Amino acid sequence: MSSKKKNLSRRDFLITAGAAGAGSILFPTGSNASELASNRETPQQTRVPTRPFGNTGVDVSILSFGGAMDLVSKQLLLSQALKWGVTYWDTAASYTRSEEGIGKYFRKNPADRKKVFLVTKSNERDSFGMSAALDNALQKLNTSYVDLYLVHMLGNIEDLFPYKPTIRWIEEMKKAGKIRFFGFSTHKNMEECMLGAAKLGWIDCIMMSYNYRLMHTDRMKRAVEACVNAGIGLTAMKTQAEGQVKTNTEAELELAGRFVQKGFTGAQAALKAVWENPHIATICSQMPNLTILSANVAAAMDKTKLARLNKRLLEQHARETCSGYCAGCTWICEAEVNGRVPIGDVMRYLMYSRSYGGDDLAKALYSEIPLDVRKRISRLNYTKAEHKCPQRMEIGQLMREAAVELG
Repeated sequence: MSSKKKNLSRRDFLITAGAAGAGSILFPTGSNASELASNRETPQQTRVPTRPFGNTGVDVSILSFGGAMDLVSKQLLLSQALKWGVTYWDTAASYTRSEEGIGKYFRKNPADRKKVFLVTKSNERDSFGMSAALDNALQKLNTSYVDLYLVHMLGNIEDLFPYKPTIRWIEEMKKAGKIRFFGFSTHKNMEECMLGAAKLGWIDCIMMSYNYRLMHTDRMKRAVEACVNAGIGLTAMKTQAEGQVKTNTEAELELAGRFVQKGFTGAQAALKAVWENPHIATICSQMPNLTILSANVAAAMDKTKLARLNKRLLEQHARETCSGYCAGCTWICEAEVNGRVPIGDVMRYLMYSRSYGGDDLAKALYSEIPLDVRKRISRLNYTKAEHKCPQRMEIGQLMREAAVELG
């Protein structure tokens, strides 16, 4: 393959597949996205499929609406998502004007509240903080209850200690009708959090980073199995597996060509790889416009399976580019710097900026790191952390780049 052809293939691949970021822009295989977008009254048989959500007794749409954006001005988008069967809506207190946007929608469409499986999240850990956050969320959401309340960004299952007050709070909120189910979201140390949750007996649902880079590891397989056996409903996020470093490999180019021939992109393949695991109830995807929403809906409804060779190519691509992707196992690297800087968080913010097009969000999150900690980020020696990193990441270089780009 000539250098010129490689460059063109890489460019076309990024335009077609990668530049989706959190939205996961996909070209549908079984339906045409523009036709789907024009068909506002989608018939029942073309609605997004559903799956059981652990032992909750509830079936949820396999595609969920990620609300990490201002939804006040996106009322038609919410309405269309619901019409197409995207009935799982995710939001959080930390998402700017997201809860307010959903609340505005329910105020105008009160009958639709019962059609939505509503999820919100809070960074609070103790019962007093969670109570205040939940009441505030209910007011913004214009509802008397949420279907699922998640403790946001858990990195250690022990952050839910002491357990007894937390269990008592959950029982009280369920009895009061303010929440139906309880769980947490996790971006780092996912497997350890999941394994710990499976032993507790009172975690209903977990939202975790899960994608073709992570799903084949023994640690993640054991974590998923433990949660399934415990009846915990699982929501996958970060399913595009985009990392901190842009890549350009032979496997990636081969993937692009094969997927285009099959009528779908690398981004769609990444979603399909997750959906092929029946234990993953739903994928949470941010869909900020109708184009992305319709494309993702079409992909969710499409029944085309990934060929065995395509699955192997995805795995090969994951191996070849692992040094550019943080797998979230921060218990390894952060221990080597004595926890003096949040390596996992910084890597995630860098990913938001470089791969998700979320530069403003990344800078805002980075600014929340205490000033004295930020000053250390570019000064620390990360040699030991790099030696222990299973992904072989150049942690020191990336941390210094983050300090410049996000600081």
